[in-house]
Amino acid sequence: MDWPVSVALAQAVPTLPQGKGLHYEPKFDGHRLVLWRDAETVRLQTRSGRDVTAVWMDLAVAGLQLPPRTVLDGEGIVYVDGRVDFGAAQSRANSTPARARELAARWPAHLALFDILQHPDVGDTRALPYVERRGLLEELLEDHGIGPPLQAVPTTTDIATARLWYESLHGIGIEGLVVKAGSSVYRGGSRQWRKVRHAETVDAAVVGYTGPAARPRHLAVLLPDGRTAFSQTLAAPLAAQVAPHLVAAGRARRARTGTGDAYNATEVDLVVEVLAGTTRHAVVTVTRVR
Repeated sequence: MDWPVSVALAQAVPTLPQGKGLHYEPKFDGHRLVLWRDAETVRLQTRSGRDVTAVWMDLAVAGLQLPPRTVLDGEGIVYVDGRVDFGAAQSRANSTPARARELAARWPAHLALFDILQHPDVGDTRALPYVERRGLLEELLEDHGIGPPLQAVPTTTDIATARLWYESLHGIGIEGLVVKAGSSVYRGGSRQWRKVRHAETVDAAVVGYTGPAARPRHLAVLLPDGRTAFSQTLAAPLAAQVAPHLVAAGRARRARTGTGDAYNATEVDLVVEVLAGTTRHAVVTVTRVR
């Protein structure tokens, strides 16, 4: 398997899907991470394929317990006062290596594992159905005595249990549920899973911006219905998170939305959440960077 790997994604749906052969998992609110256990080292990549081992070094050290030739998919999370704290995970992801060590000493990270992409004995597992991959993941962790901070997320096929999780776990930072078909293979880049979240938000891809890249005023985002819309004026913290991605993307070209508004179009692997109630309008409200 070649580094970096393309990860499977989830499509937001308004209600909890039901049906035969569906598996439900709590959706942890953190940063998507793929853990690679190589012959001598451990590396961690983001959804976009960036190497972020240096800022999640506590998870890399924990990953040394795994046998070589293992690749696991999961969510990097941080607990603060017993609650999954997205802000703490965001701070870790955006920190320098030195700052990450300070944060790790205060709030250690955990990796909530939900898939195995490569097994040390089986090899590439992506063509196997979910139920087989899940079994291999659980067996691997059990056989090697691996526990927190590396731990498989809970899963159930019982709709009543899934509803209970959805209703009762929100208070500890679980943002919803992810639903997977038991027979489904792992398709990188495909929104083959479904997710139900408490927040009324949808994911939107960043396709451009207004103002300078280092200090963007608005984002141009591609909405699920195919329209391009502007965000409201970015607050300073949000602009500071987005700016490094826009600068790294390089020179932009001029483009216009369907309503004729001009912006700097760029190719950047960046997704933001926008309030679902604003997507009918030309200006949307961005809640956070994914």
